[in-house]
Formats: sequence, structure tokens, C-alpha cells
Amino acid sequence: MNFKHLHYFWVVAKAGGVVKAGEQLHTTPQTLSSQIKLLEDRLGRQLFRKSGRQLELTDDGRVALRYAEEIFTLGQDLEQAMRERRRGGGGPRVLEFRVGVADSVPKPAAYRLLEPALAMAQPVRLLCHEWKFADLLAELALHKLDLVIADEPLSRRVAVKAFNHALGTSHMSFFCAPSLRPALIGPFPQCLNGAPMLIPSAAASVRPQFEAWLTRHQLQPRVVGEFDDGALMKAFGRNGQGVFMSPTAFEHETVAQYGVEIIGRSDEMTETFYAISVERRITHPCVVAITQQARGTLGPAAAPVSAMAPAVAAADAAQPS
Repeated sequence: MNFKHLHYFWVVAKAGGVVKAGEQLHTTPQTLSSQIKLLEDRLGRQLFRKSGRQLELTDDGRVALRYAEEIFTLGQDLEQAMRERRRGGGGPRVLEFRVGVADSVPKPAAYRLLEPALAMAQPVRLLCHEWKFADLLAELALHKLDLVIADEPLSRRVAVKAFNHALGTSHMSFFCAPSLRPALIGPFPQCLNGAPMLIPSAAASVRPQFEAWLTRHQLQPRVVGEFDDGALMKAFGRNGQGVFMSPTAFEHETVAQYGVEIIGRSDEMTETFYAISVERRITHPCVVAITQQARGTLGPAAAPVSAMAPAVAAADAAQPS
């Protein structure tokens, strides 16, 4: 494949037409059209179709664009890495650390867990992505990520060869906006009866514990919202829409960031955080720093277990280094 043709296609797709792309590339629209036609002939697929005076991507064109994005983004990363090495001269090499954070992990928790990586003596370039847990595992399996931070372990049912490293466990605290606090009658947790409540979605690992806790204490809050995104839930809570819960280990950050009050705590519910990597024994310097610092931030967790594809023989439990 002629990557110059692919680059022309990529620029045209992003610019929305050959005229604008020609201005960016300092070439004529006719040249671009002919080069893209050569690419289409090489691939055996039509990448663009005319829509009035505009060009729009075909379904095949959208597939090709995704690949082109990855190829040329990697090229830009390569150039950036080389520039950093030139600027550094004989200094320490910048360590790239690619980490995915499951969108169910509270933002304060994600920051506290990842912060040690940026406090290392060696310069670190953190590439942080937030996404659905399953999508992050797919990226990890393709070695596009060094680590996934999650609030649930990798299941043995998932066909990804990787290992769980338990970082630690936190109990749960309950928060509300100062404007809502006078409406909560009685001591905690009885004050939750009839109170507006913001809760994590059914997919959250703490949700079954929360429902069992309500049953044990015979509590019936008024659920006004369920959220996949913990930050969005807290934003609603900050504006007095309801009580919400978050890990006790990070309650100071929650109070400072959202301007809420702590109304109570429960040690009957716990949330465990995991570092998931393709390494059975941790060697990446950033992951080592994260796991060591987490022991001082979080309470002890159960011994981590390895999780591998069903076709692979079960391994011993992964031991954090």
C-alpha cells in the first residue's frame, strides 16, 4: 500500500472535501482525487461517494478512516517521542504509561491511585483513557494499554489473558449538599428513610451490597436517579438533588471537590479496586509505584486471583510486587 495515498485520503476525510484538503496539503483537488482513486483501486473498495457538491464516506470509507486514524496517530506519537528524546539530550528517558480507567471508578479514586506514577524520579508521560470496563480489557489484550484500573476483577469467563492485582478496599461514606442536610431527619442511617437518593447503576459492583444493606436496616430511600457515571451522580448531589455514596478512603477529596457534607459511614459495604495487567508479576515502574502507594491509601484486600482465557490453564494467584 502507498501510505502517501492513505495520508491524502485521511486528510480529505478529516477536512470534509478535496478543496479544503488541497489547501492544507498545498496540492490541487485533481491531484488528490486521482491519488485517492489509486487507493480505492488498491483496496478494491469505494471510500467516498458524492452527496451534492460534497464528498461523504461510504461504510468502507469509515472503516478505512478508523485504521488511518490509528496509523497516523501512532506516527505523531513517534515524532513526539523522538522530539522529547532530542530535547532531553543525555537526561533520563521519558517513560510512557498507558492506562485505562473504568468509567465506574470515582474520579478522586482514579487520581489518588494514579498520582504515584507522576511522582516518580523518572519523567513519565501519562496517557489516560476512561471507557467501559469491557472495552478497556479489549485494548489491554491488544497491548494498547499497560494497565487497567477498575472496581471489579477480571472474570475468568472473559477471554483475555491478564492478571488481577488487588490494590485494596474501602468502606463507603454517604454525602449530601448542605442545602439538603436539614431535610434529613434523625440519626444516620435512619435519616435516609424517604430521603432522595442518587445511586450507582445495576452494573456497579457495590450495588448488590447497597440493596442488601437497605434491606438489613429496613430503609426505604426515594431513589431519584441511577448513574453509570459516578462524577455525574456527584454533580447532581452537589446541587442538592439527593444523597449519594462514595468510598470512605477518598471522602476528603469528595468533600473538597463537590462541596458536600458527610452524613454517615458504613463498614458493611466495601469497594475493592484492582490493577489489571498482562503481567503476572508486576515489573512496570509506574505499576509498582501505584500498587505500593495504594497499600497506604486503602485497606487490605483479599489475595488477588489471576484471570485468563478459558482455553489457558489456570495460573497461580498474581502477587503484587
